[in-house]
Amino acid sequence: MAPTDELPAAPEPALDARLCLDRGDFNLDVELRARPGEILALLGPNGAGKSSALRALAGLVPLTDGHVRVDGRDETATPVERRPIGMVFQDYLLFPHMSALDNVAFGPRCQGLSRPRARERAAGLLAHMGLSEHVRSRPRGLSGGQAQRVALARALAVRPRLLLLDEPMAALDASTRIDVRARLRHLLEEFDGATVLVTHDPLDAMVLADRVAVIESGRTVQQGPPAEVARRPRTAYVARLVGLNLFRGTAEGTTVTLEAAGNGGPGGSGGPARVEAHEAHHGPALVAFPPRAVALYPRRPHGSPRNVWRLRVEGIERFGDQVRVHLAGRPSLAADISPAALAELGLTRGDEVWAGVKAAEVECYPG
Repeated sequence: MAPTDELPAAPEPALDARLCLDRGDFNLDVELRARPGEILALLGPNGAGKSSALRALAGLVPLTDGHVRVDGRDETATPVERRPIGMVFQDYLLFPHMSALDNVAFGPRCQGLSRPRARERAAGLLAHMGLSEHVRSRPRGLSGGQAQRVALARALAVRPRLLLLDEPMAALDASTRIDVRARLRHLLEEFDGATVLVTHDPLDAMVLADRVAVIESGRTVQQGPPAEVARRPRTAYVARLVGLNLFRGTAEGTTVTLEAAGNGGPGGSGGPARVEAHEAHHGPALVAFPPRAVALYPRRPHGSPRNVWRLRVEGIERFGDQVRVHLAGRPSLAADISPAALAELGLTRGDEVWAGVKAAEVECYPG
């Protein structure tokens, strides 16, 4: 009998951390893991604990409990300056009196590298990032995107195994973010350690990260690839970020009976709201659909929509070439329509309207 082939062992995580902090009324307890070369984004509202988690990884705040392991080595008690970690702060914190070259060479010099060798390493990194013409420039002479790349080069110059980025796009104006975001993703793809990125911007997370961990009130509420998190949000916060209507309920086949929180007060017929999905499920479930999937009608529609509700217009706001209509009732939801459709319907706050959603547009998944 031929010997059984053994499955290859799973690679050691580049980052394995449990971060427990007690700071007055705030309590943080999250577990974070990342594979070599993986970019993990921490996403969440202000005050959720994202920056506290990042500072705990760096050793800037002591843990109440837990651990930080990098490449399998426990760094929990290692002093900040000796951890194999590079960090890019939100405002970059470049030394204003130093050139870009000396800013990047500073870390290797602190590690004991000679001045010529440290500057050689720094020059190589700056050249790789397209900044050869700015090696002698001081921070005040750099654009926001250039300063970000210098800060990233400085973090990488110490050859870390864990790279921490705190809101890397926050200091940039909107006109430069697209280009800088794409360049940053390219540079991070070449880093073979783990990267942890803190952001409140879902676009940063979706473009830059391989995996997203959503933190709310000091706890991890959802983790997964960006596309999966965006397609199947698990909290109202995530649903708002990715622009979906989200409801929690109980599924019996293709019918989901929504919880009272999804009923939204007066409007429609009595009793709980129900949503029809295109796939059958049983038990606790979440249902989500985009505002663009909601069609509005002056009278009850006949035909294709399997979900039809009579709702009340609570608010109307314009953005770009679309109009978002906020609707209250059973359930309360948002609909995106064109300005022409709004004019045709003649809607104003307080009006009643019929909303319809095809079952094929409804994403239903275990709650």
